[in-house]
Amino acid sequence: MYDIDLFDNSDEVVAALHQQGRKVVCYVDMGGWEDWRPDAGEYPASLLGKPLDDWEGERWLDIRGLDALAPVLEARMDMCADKGFDGLEPDNIDGYLNDTGFPLTYQDQLTFNLWLADQAHQRGLSIGLKNDMDQVPDLLEHYDWALNEQCFFFDECETLLPFIQAGKAVFNVEYELEADEFCDRAVAMGFMSLKKDLELGARREAC
Repeated sequence: MYDIDLFDNSDEVVAALHQQGRKVVCYVDMGGWEDWRPDAGEYPASLLGKPLDDWEGERWLDIRGLDALAPVLEARMDMCADKGFDGLEPDNIDGYLNDTGFPLTYQDQLTFNLWLADQAHQRGLSIGLKNDMDQVPDLLEHYDWALNEQCFFFDECETLLPFIQAGKAVFNVEYELEADEFCDRAVAMGFMSLKKDLELGARREAC
């Protein structure tokens, strides 16, 4: 499975990966705003919140304003489907756990994340639960796989076992730990885990 940026990759790239027998997932920021994207100007200014920690040019979104956000986010999912991607990785879908500048609740996030899953499935795309581990019990039925960053580092991987028990894949990437510090546990739990650099270059070490 290749997880690559929606905007930075063409349908030719997706087709070439398919010819190699790969599944291809499009990375799309759904809960945050990025100032360099071609559609950045289409987001209502009133829905832009605080900056994301350590990520220049990114701000949280007020996901409660779904009626106003929907046209932009649906267009992104349309592009994902039109380019031939197999699935969707929606990023920053755990704003309720962060300092977004908005009083987001668990229910606000759940409503948004359920809407994302429904919209992805309408377009024939699988969808992965990116982090947001507290909502696994409520979202397991609606999400097709999980993608996690650093659950071994934070000692919280057990919260993703319901995906494995349901026969759904868990993809995990670790940045801080060395491969020999987590791979045995990842294999035992049935996770597909990688060691990568935080810059997300080509280098990887698979378990």
